[in-house]
Amino acid sequence: MEKEDLSKLKIDESVRTFRPGRSRKRIYLAVFIILAIIAVVLYVNGIISTAIPVEVATVSQIFPSQTLSRLNASGYVVAQRKAAVASKTTGRIVALMVEEGNRVKEGQIIARLENEDVTASRNQAEANLKAAHANLDEAKAQMEDTLRTVNRYKQLVGGGYIAKSQYDTAEAQYLRAQAAVASAEAAVKANEAALQGANVALDYTLIRAPFDAVVLTKNADIGDIVTPLGAAANAKAAVVTIADLDSLQVEADVAETNLGLVKAGQPCEIQLDALPDSRFRGIVHTIVPTVDRSKATILVKIRFLNKDPRILPEMRAKVAFLSRPLKEEEQKSHTAINPSALVNKGNQPSVFVVHENRVEEREIKVGQPLGDVMEVLAGVEAGEKVVIKPPKRLRNGSRIKIKDK
Repeated sequence: MEKEDLSKLKIDESVRTFRPGRSRKRIYLAVFIILAIIAVVLYVNGIISTAIPVEVATVSQIFPSQTLSRLNASGYVVAQRKAAVASKTTGRIVALMVEEGNRVKEGQIIARLENEDVTASRNQAEANLKAAHANLDEAKAQMEDTLRTVNRYKQLVGGGYIAKSQYDTAEAQYLRAQAAVASAEAAVKANEAALQGANVALDYTLIRAPFDAVVLTKNADIGDIVTPLGAAANAKAAVVTIADLDSLQVEADVAETNLGLVKAGQPCEIQLDALPDSRFRGIVHTIVPTVDRSKATILVKIRFLNKDPRILPEMRAKVAFLSRPLKEEEQKSHTAINPSALVNKGNQPSVFVVHENRVEEREIKVGQPLGDVMEVLAGVEAGEKVVIKPPKRLRNGSRIKIKDK
């Protein structure tokens, strides 16, 4: 009985209902399917897509004149009237009336040198001239008196009232009076010349502007000694440097092989590095008739047609020599794009704008072709980067990798 009871306690493996191995496989399969679906969704939405290699270009701001340019050259803005204003005499500066950037008129006093000695010389010359005038007046009065005596004696001699010798003496005195007047007049002229020289010497101590200009640099200050030659160790030659800003021109070097593309009076467009967003109309003023053999270039001077206070000497400039003058509407800039960046979908073109490592598809409005580029009226701005020759699989939001050029 005990053996039969123990045998009944054995487990019958043939009737097992729970199978853990198959359940795990089903769970793994379900997880795999879910992950696959998520991956497909992420890939479709471009989240985990591989980076698409693309080429990019920058939306630019161009001027229509670029399509009319026959030749480009570079140079600098140079004042055609420029002077290092110095003193005509040696002296110490006691007053300086200008600073850098000040505008001066022709004849305006820029600086004054110590002038006590020349002022004294001038005062002496003026006093000498007054004395000479007084001597002249006295000599003239003496001459008139002797003339009256001569006329009176002449009548008396004719009537036999006085001797002929008295008349001769009076006549000799009259001649001496005439010589005294001539001498006094010469003394007056000499003293006038001396006074004029003293005034010139005094004026030399006043340094004046030779023409209307703007002060570029101040080379000396109050207390400095200036001299025409600047020979002394502590002496300065020029007090200030000035330039006539109305005489500003661009001096550009043109290769002698391109000289046939340039002629006097040819319209030009000038761009200054300091003012990249502005263009200035110009015209070829002159072609300097000599060649720089070291550079094989010819100097061409271009005159500005419109003055602008922002233009300053020594600014670097780029000059485009045009085939014809610009029209009024051609003087404005335009936003332009590489035509290969356009994606034509229906009637509205679009482009792929680059934002870091992804792209945004954006509709744009285009205008007229401008040479090798296309005008853009709306949709993108200058400076933005767009994909050129976009691959067919490129979509809005796609991840990209910019190709190395």
